[in-house]
Amino acid sequence: MLTKRRILVFIFDLVLISMSLCLAFLLRFDFSIPQPEINLFWECLMVVLVVKPLVFIAIGFYQNLWNYASVQDAIEIFKGVSFASILTAFAVLFLRQFTPVPRSIFLLDWFLLFAFLSASRLIWRVYRESYRFGSSCEGPRTLIIGAGEAGSLLLKEIRRQMHSSYNIVGFVDDDPEKKGMKLHGVPVLGYTKNLRAIIRLNEIEDVIIAIPSADNRTIRTLVDSCRNAKVTFKTLPSIGELIDGTLTISQIKNVEIEDLLGRDPVVLDREMIGKYLSGKRVLVTGAAGSIGSEICRQIAQFRPEKIILLEQAETPLYEIEKELTASFPDLRIMPMIADVRDREKVMAAFEEFSPEVVFHAAAYKHVPMMEYNPAQAVLNNVFGSKNVADAAHRFKVKNFVMISTDKAVNPTNVMGATKRAAEIYVQALSLASSTKFTTVRFGNVLGSNGSVIPLFKEQIANGGPVTVTDKRIIRYFMTIPEATQLVLQAGNIGSGSEILVLDMGEPVRIVDLAEELIRLSGLTPYEDIDIVFTGLRPGEKLFEELLLDGEGIMPTSHHKIKVLAPVEIALDPVMKKLEVLYATARSNDLAALMEGMMQLVPEFRPTYSFQGEAPATFQRVRPDLFASALTAKAKILPIRKQ
Repeated sequence: MLTKRRILVFIFDLVLISMSLCLAFLLRFDFSIPQPEINLFWECLMVVLVVKPLVFIAIGFYQNLWNYASVQDAIEIFKGVSFASILTAFAVLFLRQFTPVPRSIFLLDWFLLFAFLSASRLIWRVYRESYRFGSSCEGPRTLIIGAGEAGSLLLKEIRRQMHSSYNIVGFVDDDPEKKGMKLHGVPVLGYTKNLRAIIRLNEIEDVIIAIPSADNRTIRTLVDSCRNAKVTFKTLPSIGELIDGTLTISQIKNVEIEDLLGRDPVVLDREMIGKYLSGKRVLVTGAAGSIGSEICRQIAQFRPEKIILLEQAETPLYEIEKELTASFPDLRIMPMIADVRDREKVMAAFEEFSPEVVFHAAAYKHVPMMEYNPAQAVLNNVFGSKNVADAAHRFKVKNFVMISTDKAVNPTNVMGATKRAAEIYVQALSLASSTKFTTVRFGNVLGSNGSVIPLFKEQIANGGPVTVTDKRIIRYFMTIPEATQLVLQAGNIGSGSEILVLDMGEPVRIVDLAEELIRLSGLTPYEDIDIVFTGLRPGEKLFEELLLDGEGIMPTSHHKIKVLAPVEIALDPVMKKLEVLYATARSNDLAALMEGMMQLVPEFRPTYSFQGEAPATFQRVRPDLFASALTAKAKILPIRKQ
């Protein structure tokens, strides 16, 4: 409390207290105080100099940072001055033995002191803001697109920096009521349709797109205008990434491919999500993966009682645990190294921590890698999921959410077939369980581990070429925050046993993705960076479906989440097929393994079958299966071409 600055502020407030009382008397008596009232003035002055400072100290008046005075601080001043004035009035009346005292003096004194204190704090902040604003004009001339809440917050944050790298000269906004107006003293120069002309006339060097709710088409149009005007352009995170409502200068980032493809905002029913996450024990498998880690970040926003991070990779688990601990110091976090294939360990984790909500994100997901290792894909994706689902059923978990994929629909690869097998088991188990089992199916996630975006960026950084398997190949894409937020929302939709499908928007050609990424790097496709087509990889399809034949689709309470018509699957036949499949996976009998997968997943059409000798092309593509096929005296033949 006893710092030099606070003592000076306290002394200054004593002066203001004296001035307000003196001016109140002068105003009350028309600047000519009668002699009998002089004694009243000195008595009142003695009281206010004792009572009001003590009240201000007691309520923590001098613990506020007046450098950042705001409306909330004005409210605190109002409360403090009002309380102190009421106490002063009673004290004066008590000392004068309730002799009549002009009431207008107390009202004038209250009003004047509130005005003086508020003005003193405001003037100090205005001085600092003006000083900082004057020192921030050294950076490049910058234009902010969006004169809304985000643009306002961004300008305030820039002005708070002593040496900001941005010199804001204007806004652009499509609201006709804002044109010609000023936001915090900065003019709104026009509409986005005139962006190139505004940039040229005002000699703009940098553009910041401050429209977190803008869709991908809007962002693409703005980026094209900036690119044609030959200025650098940056953007703010989307609404999903600004879920906590805060904004800092460090969040200004280069426009990424995710901004052009997945900017449609996700509006969550936070009350519904909070009902099944707040104060609950939540377990996340695959907690250190790209999807699992983002699920953990989103869950932490809803203040669960505890998050159990179940992960087999030690270093990534350490990183996400460290990040969550720093961001949410009051949250109980339990990192647990375990493999979902270890049934006893999974059961022990559920028994020890008694989770109420489970998000199962652990899976092998790389299609070509699982084509090389089908037995491991089955053991992890099918039986790892079975272990977690069985534990949830046994320990009566309330909500169980499994992450699936569009590759589970009419699968032609091992990875997709294993995820479909896991879906089948979870649906069958749900009919005999009190646990609410939900499966969420969505497509590719931009920026996730192993996705095409990191690969393309690496290839561009190395000077190319960028490799695309086929010019015709298309995929559905979502951003990581959008996908994980919808997973959280889906966890409390439906009554159980359903498969929920997320609205993936329009499919995107991979070659278009590659071309746009090259342009965002400031290069020209096919000139600076070439694009090479390598042919479809084993198990890869030209396009992915989201529905199986016969699966109906119905809307839910959230417009971006659809539910498939419930299908009743008998558990006993599924269990018998799984027993056979487990034996073949453990013995690495690949021919029997593929046959078992097709028995369990009738729509599975693998690229190759096992009969006789293997052709030379498959020896080169699948040496592991080729070696096993020779041992089994099998032949691998293509079933169908893409």
